[in-house]
Amino acid sequence: MMLASRTDGPGEVGAVAGDPEPTERDDDADAGCRVLRRARVIHRRLAVLCVCGLVACGGDSQGSSESERSNGSSTVSEPAASPPSSPSVTDGNAGSLAGDPGPGPTTLPGTDADWALVAEKVLWAVDQGYAELDIGDLIARIGETFVGTPYAPYTLEAPGDEALVIELEELDCVTFVENVLALARFVHMAPDNLTTTARPRSSDDQRAGNRGAGNGSDANTGDPQRALFSGILQDIRYRGGVLGEYPSRLHYFSEWISDNDGMGLMRDLSRELGGVVDDEPIDFMTTHSDAYRQLGEDPSFLTELQQVEARLNAEPRYFVPEDRIASVAEQIQDGDIIAATSTVEGLDIAHTGIALWRNGRLHLLHAPLVDGVVGISEVPLAERILRMGGQDGVMVARPTKVR
Repeated sequence: MMLASRTDGPGEVGAVAGDPEPTERDDDADAGCRVLRRARVIHRRLAVLCVCGLVACGGDSQGSSESERSNGSSTVSEPAASPPSSPSVTDGNAGSLAGDPGPGPTTLPGTDADWALVAEKVLWAVDQGYAELDIGDLIARIGETFVGTPYAPYTLEAPGDEALVIELEELDCVTFVENVLALARFVHMAPDNLTTTARPRSSDDQRAGNRGAGNGSDANTGDPQRALFSGILQDIRYRGGVLGEYPSRLHYFSEWISDNDGMGLMRDLSRELGGVVDDEPIDFMTTHSDAYRQLGEDPSFLTELQQVEARLNAEPRYFVPEDRIASVAEQIQDGDIIAATSTVEGLDIAHTGIALWRNGRLHLLHAPLVDGVVGISEVPLAERILRMGGQDGVMVARPTKVR
């Protein structure tokens, strides 16, 4: 497989085929956490091109005992309140040295433990008074409570028909962003009776509520807290908020951003940050259809995704090249969504995370493959992207206030 190049005027911005091996390697062998999570064979090919996570990227997921709140171009350091405990790391979640992202989740979706985490984190945010924060600051604070949560690929690839998956015990880079955004919106949207009393239910109540829940969706359980969270997450994860068949999921993260922008859930800042047009065509899923179970099971899904790709390729999308990130960093705020653009041919996004200011520098709060747990980048975002083979810039989106 060849690495696609991007150009901005006369100068090369991204990596090109034949470049020497970089000193730092991409920590997301699944190349987008969503689009490549079924492509084990493709991962091994990418490993040869230094896109796979064969070694840890400088220990790039170290946490900290302090939280930083963005205040214009400066940051205010304050002690972090004790967050809800995150699950412990389990063996086998960091991926293999062959570039394979690992065996997949070790926990089932939609369990008592997942819903207990929803209730626990909502209650913690409310108890800390964080419900009064702006949406970006709230996202950053909730996101930090997931530090140490295990990474797992394939978390949305449940057997059977497409269904809303609720999984918070293990996360990939996309589901981490989705769940944190959904939790923050829940805290701002929910009436008091669903937040101030959002205590984990008894085992008997949980078992009753789980009956008929399918792959983690609780639309039919009659539990208003679960129904509201499920609805928020569905709006974020599916095109137009409508859960249909497999193609209705927002597989390409650049479309995830544009769709959520269109839904009024966030605003794409990439162009106004001085972004340039990314003119590389998107077609990875349909040109590697044998890597996706659902595309093999129903040929009509392939046709639908080809139509999605054609529509995406007909619309301009903007990204901030890697050599310009440092110059616009002060315009990025806590809680902004960061999507690292990919140099892999046919693929738009390689990795995702949440912007987080620490000690006056912009870092990335994310779920990386190699480190195996949610963490905070050891180096600032701009430096991190420059180090990464297979990444050549970022898209940036700012979640909007809940109306």
